[in-house]
Amino acid sequence: MRDIQSIRVEVQEGLFPRRVLYMEIGGRGTIPLTRTDENLTPREIEQKAAELAYFLRVPIEGYENPREATGRIVCANCHLANKPVDIEVPQAVLPDTVFEAVVRIPYDMQVKQVLANGKKGALNVGAVLILPEGFELAPPDRISPEIKEKMGNLSFQSYNPTKKNILVIGPVPGKKYSEITFPILSPDPTTKKDVHFLKYPIYVGGNRGRGQIYPDGSKSNNTVYNATAAGVVSKIVRKEKGGSEITIKEASDGHQVVDLVPPGPELLVSEGESIKLDQPLTSNPNVGGFGQGDAEIVLQDPSRVQGLFFFLASVILAQIFLVLKKKQFEKVQLFEMNF
Repeated sequence: MRDIQSIRVEVQEGLFPRRVLYMEIGGRGTIPLTRTDENLTPREIEQKAAELAYFLRVPIEGYENPREATGRIVCANCHLANKPVDIEVPQAVLPDTVFEAVVRIPYDMQVKQVLANGKKGALNVGAVLILPEGFELAPPDRISPEIKEKMGNLSFQSYNPTKKNILVIGPVPGKKYSEITFPILSPDPTTKKDVHFLKYPIYVGGNRGRGQIYPDGSKSNNTVYNATAAGVVSKIVRKEKGGSEITIKEASDGHQVVDLVPPGPELLVSEGESIKLDQPLTSNPNVGGFGQGDAEIVLQDPSRVQGLFFFLASVILAQIFLVLKKKQFEKVQLFEMNF
């Protein structure tokens, strides 16, 4: 197992995009772990990857693009609950201009989440903004004082050095930053030949609260814990630092299974109680969640705007001349009638 370097989930393009699980092995390259005839759902594939990575103590390779071919943003792999998110951008922008992209992550400010130590605390928020190719974070010297005031003390980062059009922020305090203003610089097609005057999509993902699964595939204490065996709860030991050890005596052979529950979730079972496999042992303390949305923006050609203004001006002038001509004609008619 020492030669195993990493686990990777890859989306294969096609009419029906699907995820394939790979294992990176030193000296042997990459080998697939899922067959084409396996009827596994995307969630089952990701869960399988997480379990293997956790068991083998190897990392899951990061996603090159946070938005998969299916349209799903990968943040949903760890933040399992579905919550709303909203984005507001201008309908159109001119080349080489700075504009605002406002992301709103609404939630009840009164609720508290379970922290890593099991105590209750305020929720944090985070967001990922996927811009069209060529769009990027505006440099500080191009940002107006008005936008800087809306930004506050936020520090935005690129998803990776090669993806300047994908911006991430967080976690930051939700009470202060449930509305996040991104300063965006539009590209100039005259200097970037791969950019054109078109309508482009913008995608956003926003979460509030902690996730339910860590990147290594293990559960956080911000989720429900289920029984790993069916039987009778023979003993519950509450630890001094929080959390519990639940001993289950299996009904089939009397074998004892110990389920560990971290501090945070509240126990729903008691000693002597009969339970089923996968029955919830705890409540679900999660009060947050993840949501994604999209918007459209037009990179407008200035010559088209100038042409529109010229057309409108010509229409207005034509109307004025028509009115003047009509007045002149009425005067001529009046003169002829009097003559």
